[in-house]
Order: sequence, then C-alpha cells, then structure tokens
Amino acid sequence: MASIPPFAAHHRKEDDEWQALLAHLTGVSALAQQFAGKLNLGKLGELIGLLHDFGKYSQDFQTYLKSAIGVLNQDEDEDWVDSASLKGKVDHSTAGAQMIWHALNGKGSMYSIAAQVASLCVASHHSGLIDCIAADEARFGEDGFTKRMSKADEKVHLEEAQHVADPAVLARCFELLADPVLIDELTNLLDLVAQTNGANKGSGAHGTFQQFGLVVRFLFSCLIDADRVDTANFEHPRTARFRPTGTYIGWPTLLQRLERHLDAMPPLRAIDGLRRDISNQCRDAASRPGGIYTLTVPTGGGKTLASLRFALRHAERRKLDRIIYVIPFTSIIDQNAQAVRQILEPSFAPEDIGRVVLEHHGSLTPDQQTWREKLLCENWDAPVVYTTMVQFLESLFGSGTRGARRMHQLANAVLVFDEVQTLPIPCVHLFNNAVNFLAERCNSTVVLCTATQPLLHDASLAARGAIRLAEQHELMPDVQGLFEQLKRVDVRDRRKAGGWSHNEVAQLAIAEVSRAGSCLVIVNTKSAARQIFDIASTALDGDSIYHMSTDMCPSHRKEELAKVRLRLTHREPILCISTQLIEAGVDVDFRVVIRFLAGLDSIAQAAGRCNRNGQPERGVVHIVNPQQENLGKLRDISIGREKAQHVMDDYAQAPGRYSDNLLGTEALADYFRHYFFERQKDMSYSVPAKELGHDDDLLNLLSVNKQAVNEHTARHAAPRLFFRQAFMTAGKAFKAIDAPTQGIIVPHGEDGKELINDLCTSFLVEKQFDLLRRAQQYTVNVFPHVLRKLKEAGALYEVKPDTRILCLNPRYYSPRFGLSTEPVSQMETLCASTSPK
Repeated sequence: MASIPPFAAHHRKEDDEWQALLAHLTGVSALAQQFAGKLNLGKLGELIGLLHDFGKYSQDFQTYLKSAIGVLNQDEDEDWVDSASLKGKVDHSTAGAQMIWHALNGKGSMYSIAAQVASLCVASHHSGLIDCIAADEARFGEDGFTKRMSKADEKVHLEEAQHVADPAVLARCFELLADPVLIDELTNLLDLVAQTNGANKGSGAHGTFQQFGLVVRFLFSCLIDADRVDTANFEHPRTARFRPTGTYIGWPTLLQRLERHLDAMPPLRAIDGLRRDISNQCRDAASRPGGIYTLTVPTGGGKTLASLRFALRHAERRKLDRIIYVIPFTSIIDQNAQAVRQILEPSFAPEDIGRVVLEHHGSLTPDQQTWREKLLCENWDAPVVYTTMVQFLESLFGSGTRGARRMHQLANAVLVFDEVQTLPIPCVHLFNNAVNFLAERCNSTVVLCTATQPLLHDASLAARGAIRLAEQHELMPDVQGLFEQLKRVDVRDRRKAGGWSHNEVAQLAIAEVSRAGSCLVIVNTKSAARQIFDIASTALDGDSIYHMSTDMCPSHRKEELAKVRLRLTHREPILCISTQLIEAGVDVDFRVVIRFLAGLDSIAQAAGRCNRNGQPERGVVHIVNPQQENLGKLRDISIGREKAQHVMDDYAQAPGRYSDNLLGTEALADYFRHYFFERQKDMSYSVPAKELGHDDDLLNLLSVNKQAVNEHTARHAAPRLFFRQAFMTAGKAFKAIDAPTQGIIVPHGEDGKELINDLCTSFLVEKQFDLLRRAQQYTVNVFPHVLRKLKEAGALYEVKPDTRILCLNPRYYSPRFGLSTEPVSQMETLCASTSPK
C-alpha cells in the first residue's frame, strides 16, 4: 500500500496513489492565479485556490475519505464511518470561505466586498454560485450568504483546520489577506464597471449590478476550472499531457495557411469578386482597436472566411488567446468548422490535426453531473472554438459548475457571433450587458455577424442593457451597396386567402423542380416537413428528394447535405424539404426556394440558399402561408410571422419606400422595429410565479434582486451585503424556462453503431473523453416531453449503469427522418444499424 500523506485530497485507485492536500491546494492556486490574471485579479485567484478545500484538513473529512477508499475497516478501525451515507454531507468548502470572511469583513467597505466575492466562490465551488439573498419560494428573502458564513464551527471545522493546516498554506493565505494589492485589484475593476455604465446616458442599476455579478462568476470560473484540471491531472495523469493549457500553434502560422487558401481561390464568377472585396475589407479592419463591431453582409457574401480573416489578424495584432465562434445552430457548426479545419489543420501538418479547431455543441449528460462525468467535460482550451449560443449563454447564466467553468476562456478572445439575429428575445438584456462586460473589461473583441442585423444597440434598450458598439463599428464601408450588388433573387409574395395546403405546396415544389431543376422547401415544423416529403415522394425518384431536420444527428445531416450538394453540382433534379435549420449559414445553392411565412429575417436567410453563387438568371423565392400550422410552442416564429406580414402589406402598397427590395436594409429595419422593440417586455427573461412563487425576471435576479431584497428588508432590515444576487435561483430558472434538452446518442450507420459499442465497453477515462467528443456527431438533443415518450416506449438504454449517458434503440431511428418516438417501418429497420439493447 502506498504511503498516505497526513492530509489527503484525492486517491487514485488505479495505482493506489494519494494526492496530498498541500499539493492540490497549491496546484489549484497556481492555475486560478493564472486564469484570474486575465482580469488583473491574480491575487484573489491565488487566495481562493489555496482555501477552496481548506475544510479537508478536518479529521471528519480525512476519516470520510479513508473510509470511502477502504483504508479504514469497519471491523477493525474505531474511526471508520459509513461513507456512503455521508456522501455530500461532509462540508469542506465553508471553512475556507469563513476564513476569508472573518479576516476581511468589517475592515472597510472594499474589504467587505472583496471578502464576499472570494467567500462566495469558495463556498460555492461544488454546488454552483449560491444565492446571496434567496429568491426561490421556499427561502424567499433569506440572507443565504450570511447564514452560510455563520454556520457552526462544529460543522465546518475552521478552527481545527487552521490549527493543523500545512504552515506553507497558512503563511501564504495570511500574506495574501494582508496584501492591500488584493483589495486594490478588485476595487479598480469594480470602479471601471461602475464608471463605464454610469458614463452611458440612461444606463441603470440593472446593467451595472449584472456586470458586478459577472465579476464574481468570472472568478468562480477560474476556481472551478483550476480545481477540475488539477484533480483530473492527478486522477488520470495520462490525460494531462494532452492538455495544451493555452500553448497553441502561433497566429502567424494559421494566418499564413488561410492566406494560402484564399490565394488559391481565383474569382471565376462576378460574385467571387465581391466576396474577395468583402474579405479584403475584413482583413483591413483587423487593425482597429478592441471593441464591439458589426459585420453586415448579405447571405452568400462569404462571411465565414472573411470573419476568420479578421479574427486571425486581429488576434495576432492584439495578442489574444483564442477565437470563439458562437453559432445558433449545430448545422452551421457542422459545415463551418469542417471548412475551417481543412484550412487550419492541413494534411501537410499532421501534427496539428485535431489541435486547432474544437467543436463543442450539444451535451451528452444532464446538468447535474457526477464528479466522474465532470472530468470528461471540455473547457474550451483550443485556439479556435466553435460552439452554440446555448453553450455560450450557459457559461454566463446557467446553474451548476459545468458551464461556468468555461467563462474565463471568453476573456482575451475574439468572439464572433454568427447569425446574431437568432439571439433568443428573452436573453437580449442579459446578452447585451454580458457582451459589454467581455469587451470593456475582459479585453475581448466582439463581432456581430449577420445579413439581418438586429438593433441591439438602440438607445431605447439602454435602461436595462443595450450593446455599446465601437465608434466605427461596421466593418463594411457600404452595406447598402452590398445589398444592391448581391441581389440575386426575385421574391414572390404568394400568400392567399385560406392559405396553402401541404398538397398544394408539394405540387408547387414538384413543378419548380421540373421547370428549374432544383427546389428547396423550408417549413416551420418537423411534422410539416415529413408530410410534404411524403406527398412529394410519390411523384419523384427516391434519389432526387431529401429531408432535413434536427431529429437527425449531425453526422446524418452531413451525409444528406453532401448528397444534396453533389446533385446540385451535377445539376441533377432535386427537391429538399427542411425545417429552418438549413436557412442560416448552410452553403447550398438552389434555383428556387419555397418558404413558409415566418419572420422577415428568416425569409431573407432562406433566400440566401437561392442562386447563392449569383447566376445571371435570378432565382425565385416563393413566400406561402400554410392553411394550418401548430406554432403553439414556437412563439418566436409565430410573432415573427405576424410582424413580417405587416411589412409585406406595407411593401405591397408602397415598394418604393423600401427601395423596391422586400429583403433590403430598409425593410429589415422596419421589420425589427415591429418585431424587436414591440417585445421589449420579453427581453429581461421573465420567470413566472409558478417557478418562484412570485413573478420576476433573470435580469433582476442577477443584478439588484429587488423583490427578494424588499422581502428581507420588510422582515428584518436592509441586508448589509454589496452582492445581493440570487445566482442559484437564476441559474435554475434559466434552465427551467429554456426547456433544457437531453443529448441522446443514436446508432446512425456503422460508425454510430461502433461508437456506441466502444462506449459500452470502454473503461479508460481518457478513451471515454475521446469517445464523447466523437459522440457529439451522433447525438440528437430532445426536449423533455420527447424524452419522456422515448423512456415510456423503452427506446433508451444507458451505455453503462449509472452513467446517465443515453443511447437509442435502432428501431427508433429512421435512415430518412432520424429519431422517432415510435418504431420505424420494418423496411427502415432493416436498413438501420443495430446496437445492443
């Protein structure tokens, strides 16, 4: 048996090695100091790293750990305890928090503020940030923070820990607690936040205090990631060598690869020349200072590589750490990440394969992860990251520790928000304030990239949060001219009284395939896509009709898109029926598009899939209104459809008012005035009373927390705390409202079957890490009601007991439509791959 240190932090079962608590605390401290240095809070980072597990110096914890490992025997050792019954009940996080609080609180206002920031991070590092003033129904108005700092010593063992702790840890802690620089660093940061928000006319307390809360979450992120990395490196040392830890291939090399690729793309068509001009404008704009910029380019203008050109040059110039692309749909990530990977990870540099571009979209495990599952979670440690808006928002506002762990990676970065018009309306103010914080305080540059720019910067939003754009924010010198030059389609308003039946839409599509050779139908619901497909498939050859929806895993969609593109390239007849996943950023070029009535921004994006490469003969976009459509759970589409009709009616009366372009800048601005600003009451992320016991919103919970504070004041007195946010309540509400999805691994094709078999038989964590990354390509995210149906049908099984990583029975995956809540037909079952039950 290996020697056991006097105070242990972790045990490695594989070779019976122990990690000394001193080694863990100093290791986490060094990493947290490094991460927090991005905000010039290195001393606070070091302090919370040293004290986060300070309670593990207690005899209670050491006995619990050794009993769990089996070092203490129930029959032979009097100290033995039933570790299973004590799991999660031995408090080892409060002691360090109390040590900070007792040392700093009361020495002055800024000392008390620093004490609360650091204590919050330490006390919360297993649960997720706790509420300062509770806002949930059970504890409404309770001062949860002060209660935690007053927890009895017999439960937290602070006095014992201070008596027996390693002298080196104690000495450095006391040195940091006495260092005025620790206070000055935080004071300077909070002053800058207050000044920046106060200097903008109309900015209110909500934006300022939300950003104060983001300071706490940023520091919390540094601690969580440091703790997870140090623990994983000890428990699985073979994985440590695979961590780049910020040491990446240089920006000049990546820039050279991109420029070489662009030089090898000679302009063959008129539109290619325009795309090159757009790319050159982005190249030149990279010399601008940090800030928040807009890149407004019509669909088909080559934004993907143009924005990458800006990002690489800008990151090199400002010596930034990484580039993060935030994408609304996984379908765009599938395409864009692959295109960029082929450029930045070329075959002639095999040592860089898999080391430059990281895709992170969709989660395979529930938010409430086990410790083992948390170790498998990635932390965006890569030079170029592609992720989703959902994952980005989770890193800033979600509950628990998984998303929060990544937040510090958003500093010193270029953040490109592709198709930013798809930002969920409830998140507008939260997003705006957070983006301002990342640009102004975290040294990041932000690019809002779209053909249909929403008005996130409008002054009418300032009271609760408007984006503060750079002085010369638009990267393109002549947006209006670009829209005129890139007008490639004729838009036909085909709305009619009573609407179009599915059969009529199918017949129009079939006729257009016969006339023009290719047609794309974009609908608003999966059921409409299936019904129109079924009707049209009776009249078309099986190789000429395709279906696309999010019920298909990314690998499946990639395969189908490849077939679609091949037929388009060979100009073979083709009809594709898809949900809206195909309309934003997916590189396909149809002669005709039929779009179900939706928001004007969605229609404009759909038009971007038509005549994308600018053939002389314009493409045709038909806008049709379906006879019947159930949009009960698709409120954004429903409201967008209504507001689009207003603009379309106005356009029909006076097209000159919109420069004779229904999809031009004037029409889109008018649409957003109807849609965006008429929904201002929805932009603070409302939380209904059924969730909390009282009506509230996330912006309030994460800033001034007015209702809960008023309740506390009415019962007692005004709380004597600077931070009053209900962090945990807000995080849980964010997930409850956002209808969290569960990732399910599906047995698509032989590769999907093999992957599931490997997951079921793998025992090595580092192999599971790689398998879970691969599994993202074979994952379908389902909403709770779909998950329930699948469970009731017996269609799901775990890869291993108690992992909660779910796989789908092949009888419920269609080679044509993807995941189904009912068994697919016998013929499809024979075509589908098989997997263990």
